[in-house]
Amino acid sequence: MANILPSRPRQSGPRRSFAIVVSQYNATYSKALVENARRELDAISSGINVQVIEVPGAFEIPLVVQEIAARGEVDAVIALGVILEGETAHATLIGRTVTEALQRIALTQRMPVIHEVLLLKNEEQAQARCCGTELNRGVEAARVAVRMAQVMNEVVRR
Repeated sequence: MANILPSRPRQSGPRRSFAIVVSQYNATYSKALVENARRELDAISSGINVQVIEVPGAFEIPLVVQEIAARGEVDAVIALGVILEGETAHATLIGRTVTEALQRIALTQRMPVIHEVLLLKNEEQAQARCCGTELNRGVEAARVAVRMAQVMNEVVRR
């Protein structure tokens, strides 16, 4: 299977600052997402400032993202977490609610909010997307955050 991650954007211009808001739930996978995102941000540029904020679960992510975005002190916020489907609809409801909230925050705050709160069927999918190299969503989140910060900077300057 071909690598589907976006290419690594070249960092240039002013120092960039990012916040990562991550769920502590399913910690093995969430921590791997953070580690991969931070490693990728460091690889893009040594001048990137990254703040990591942990929250108890995926449902709590949008509230903290909203506060960070409202302050306007970062170029983008990366939301990371892993929701594993269970026997009830709870995971689907949480996933949908988080998705809608993150989109609303991005639009109202006019700030990139990178959504990698993953709703997955099982731990095999979590392993591949959080700990693997080919489909790693932490790496992709970092690349998208840097690229969107660049795009927004270009759009605002016009």
